[in-house]
Amino acid sequence: MDFIIHCLDHADAQQRRLDSYDAHRAYLAAAEVRCVMCGPLMSDDGDRMIGSLFLVRALDKRQVIDFTTGDPFQQAGVWKEVQIHPFLLRVDNRDPD
Repeated sequence: MDFIIHCLDHADAQQRRLDSYDAHRAYLAAAEVRCVMCGPLMSDDGDRMIGSLFLVRALDKRQVIDFTTGDPFQQAGVWKEVQIHPFLLRVDNRDPD
């Protein structure tokens, strides 16, 4: 089942985010939850990261909750708010290459 994870950072989280980045990447690579795509949400001017967005594949919502709870960004207090929603893909216009 697919899920969207929408995370918003605390206003003062930029340095914690940067300090936790390598651990976050390693966590994503090793996780049982499959990260289909993800990346940072950016400020309107594109100068700073303000959150994270994930499209993940997991067995159920409980597995996604556990996944986000264990993420180094969550452990470091980067995210102020985390929302998880089931997602049903209807259109995918990404190039296959």
